[in-house]
Amino acid sequence: MGARNMCCTLLTVAVWGTGGTVWAYEGASAIDPTSALCGNVQFTEFTPQQYSQETNNTEVASGSEFLFLASRETFPKSIAVAIKDETVPITVTPHYAGYQVTGNLPSQGKGTIVKIDIGAKGPHGCERGDGWLLKVAEADVNKSTKAD
Repeated sequence: MGARNMCCTLLTVAVWGTGGTVWAYEGASAIDPTSALCGNVQFTEFTPQQYSQETNNTEVASGSEFLFLASRETFPKSIAVAIKDETVPITVTPHYAGYQVTGNLPSQGKGTIVKIDIGAKGPHGCERGDGWLLKVAEADVNKSTKAD
């Protein structure tokens, strides 16, 4: 085998060796949101409590405040809330367990059940979602009762 053939063989082996290494990492950025790496991005302490015909059939007034906690692994700027596919303005403040997120229900939707949809991102490219149901009262709840 000549020197020229030996160089071509070594070059071919080198190219195939690095190509295999690059292909081995293809798709490594796709993280399953249910994997253990994403388990630390959580939402808790939903207020008002979720509506249920069996256990909590209370109604809330339109425009009422809602809040929940997001774990500290959640990227605070990625937190988004939507109700009926419309983005709801929220305030995110640091909290000892992570972040407290507050917002207000929209004034429309009286007499219906609405879902507060939450979405956020965390480490390793994780995207998590959650939410809860609330029943919005048909009429505004009168907060002050005066006797004439």
